[in-house]
Amino acid sequence: MRIRLCLAALSLAGGAGLATLTAPTASAAACSDIDVVAARGTFEPGTLGFIVGDPVYSALQKKITGKSLSSYKVNYPADLSLTSAAQGNTDLVNHVTSQAASCPNQRFILVGYSQGANVVDNSIGISSAGAVVGSPIVATIPAALEPKVAAVLLFGNPIRAIGKSVTGTYQSRTIDFCAEGDPVCENGGGDVGAHLGYTADADAAAAFAAGKV
Repeated sequence: MRIRLCLAALSLAGGAGLATLTAPTASAAACSDIDVVAARGTFEPGTLGFIVGDPVYSALQKKITGKSLSSYKVNYPADLSLTSAAQGNTDLVNHVTSQAASCPNQRFILVGYSQGANVVDNSIGISSAGAVVGSPIVATIPAALEPKVAAVLLFGNPIRAIGKSVTGTYQSRTIDFCAEGDPVCENGGGDVGAHLGYTADADAAAAFAAGKV
């Protein structure tokens, strides 16, 4: 029940603040130095995601100097359907593969919040099956493109509640925020509000990514 309250609250929290926040412009500019690929949370409004994607992209623009940035909003339902995360997984991998072919020197920063973290997990080969709003892996970023992924930024990652985390190839390039008491990423967590507070981690996430590019 707490998890469902968290997911439902995403749309309410975002909608309440959209009138007072100007979101960054998302674009798929051809051959920028870095493409920020963001998978939003369940029902999360905003250009890239009101709670995480938008503030993280703004922070990255400030932290990463001397390089051009573009952004891409993963195209998927971000709802409670059984295939939602799988659709996002497919779209993210297709986007990275297509961009890498068109822009051989481009690198990527992957951003995932809540269900969006499941999308990113799957795309880098860590299955979110069994996690809330998770799914089995349906596509992974090709091994030849792995070095192009500079950083992976995860927030409220549901696989953590089932004892999993990012391991292997991407581990050293990943930062994974789980607020104390967040029931989506902490087994037994009971603080619904904790899942909605990851905007506060945008600067730390951007600083981490800046150190990887």
